[in-house]
Amino acid sequence: MLPLPCAELHLHIEGTLEPHLIFELAGRNGISLPYADAADLAARYAFSDLQSFLDLYYAGMTVLRTEQDFEDMTRAYLRRASAAGVRHAEIMMDPQAHLARGVALETCVNGVAAALATSEAEFGISTALIAAFLRDRPAAEALGVLRELIAIDAPIIGIGLDSAEVGYPPSLFTEVYDLARNAGLKCVAHAGEEGPPAYIREALDILRVDRIDHGIRCLEDDALVERLVADRVPLTVCPLSNVRLRAVDTLADHPLPQMLARGLNVSVNSDDPAYFGGYLDDNVQALEAVFGLGPDALAMLAANSFRSAFLQDDRRTALLAEVDSWLVAVRQSGVS
Repeated sequence: MLPLPCAELHLHIEGTLEPHLIFELAGRNGISLPYADAADLAARYAFSDLQSFLDLYYAGMTVLRTEQDFEDMTRAYLRRASAAGVRHAEIMMDPQAHLARGVALETCVNGVAAALATSEAEFGISTALIAAFLRDRPAAEALGVLRELIAIDAPIIGIGLDSAEVGYPPSLFTEVYDLARNAGLKCVAHAGEEGPPAYIREALDILRVDRIDHGIRCLEDDALVERLVADRVPLTVCPLSNVRLRAVDTLADHPLPQMLARGLNVSVNSDDPAYFGGYLDDNVQALEAVFGLGPDALAMLAANSFRSAFLQDDRRTALLAEVDSWLVAVRQSGVS
């Protein structure tokens, strides 16, 4: 089947660091790694929960030291995403994780931004950058980093909230999100992956987010589902990630088909593809194989992604037309 044109709306750029690139950057920066080789590192990607992943995730990003490192990481993702059919990507970066290890804010921001600046010319992918804050670090720290991002006029379109969810409700970050909205930034937040449906409500009511990242536990609250459907709230779902982090036992147990059946505004994304065994096309192919999703369902997921993106109307219209063309081409090819 032809690659499905999609927007990737839930992607952590640090989570695209493949083992071979980790070793390449470690060598460039004179860093000794506690793994025999890239294969040994990859073999450790068997996670019991979100925290076990985060421990390895933060260890992996220690190889990122210079603007060139961040640029090379981002360009590697864009190259792979282009092959996956991604036509627009809204990329999250965790500035606190780099500041905490002594990397300047300008270094990580400028490095990622340098690759994004040429993404459409090089890869045919329009892009935007979102600064995501670590919910298991103090909200006051996040507020300080946001103020600094605003002060340096960082090229971000919005903010997000990620990392360990349980025990860190969205309401802790009210002041951060108030500042972001006042600065004209878009707002998204992880909620309802490991955390309860109440976290989704807090993200909507208190943080007033434009989009929910994950949100799979909304199905536990019928009234919440009705609200999400009525308001067409985007949910950026990451199926292979949910399986790898044990949010669901197997892909066959994933609630995505139920979410679609309930009329929720769902898109498919890869989250941290280097760690979770799949980029966006891998997620799509897995859903096809396990649930038998046909071209019409896939086209709907793709259209949802473009409608949920922070795009200019003309770009959105052009990308939706690509989905229509894809569907026509697939039907003509006889693929069902």
